[in-house]
Amino acid sequence: MNERMIEKTTMTSSPQHSAYSEKNSMISDEPIGIIAGAGRLPFSVADGIITSGRKLVIVGISGFANPWLEGLADEFAWAGVTRMSKWIRVFKHHNVRKVVMIGSVKKTRMHERFRFLRYLPDLRSAKIWYCQLRHDKRDNPVLLAVAEELAKEGIELMSSVEYCKEHLAHEGVMTQLQPSSSMQLDIEFGWKIARASADLDVGQSLAVKERDILAVEAVEGTDAMIARAGSLCKKGNWTMIKVARPNQDMRFDVPTVGPETIKNLAAAKCATLVVEAEKTLIADKPATLALADKLKIAVVGK
Repeated sequence: MNERMIEKTTMTSSPQHSAYSEKNSMISDEPIGIIAGAGRLPFSVADGIITSGRKLVIVGISGFANPWLEGLADEFAWAGVTRMSKWIRVFKHHNVRKVVMIGSVKKTRMHERFRFLRYLPDLRSAKIWYCQLRHDKRDNPVLLAVAEELAKEGIELMSSVEYCKEHLAHEGVMTQLQPSSSMQLDIEFGWKIARASADLDVGQSLAVKERDILAVEAVEGTDAMIARAGSLCKKGNWTMIKVARPNQDMRFDVPTVGPETIKNLAAAKCATLVVEAEKTLIADKPATLALADKLKIAVVGK
């Protein structure tokens, strides 16, 4: 018996899970799909789907998704990030009509050498990229185009937090460690600028120290911005602020932090992490917050 079968047997043996599954099966027995990128969150969503009693079909994005996801899925297939036709074939073959897109895909890889060979698109993806998106290739238009293409095939892109709501950030200080009064001033100052930056689709994260902006996230991603802020502020005690896009579409690209974020912040001598409440996912939330306390980083939901 494989790990997936053991896990399913263990969960369905509990009265609470049996009752939940029985109730859920009355709603629908249809399988749920995941389009999985990198990171821990695909595991959280997979666990939520398994707990609901639904069959799980995963399309892992080649070069990004963790191979261990295969052990959780009833059905699993690898597909390239620019091979949408295969995503759709896999889901339609297994009668999947609802999918969750979760996990990161580093956009910087799209600018590497030989990218056209590594990410050679299929005809469907090429039409979207070179025709529909020829004038605007920002993240949000790209993801909306993906959602529309899936919808044409009868596949609905669901909210990415539907099966992991317990990992959403909540309002207020989430750690035992409290931010200092000077950091509260930085939070208020930096929050307005972070919101303006996100509104302009420049970046969703920034670093601030004594009401001075150290760094703003761009295409390099959050972790690289953290390292840059740390190199510019050797003394530390700076604050990172991460916000959602205006009218954040919870189907994709939901702001995310996790244990690796906390480790990177600690290495860069950051003292406070501020995230947008109810619109930011915290991967392995209890473990991440415990790690933040251990590494002396206050985490605040605003």
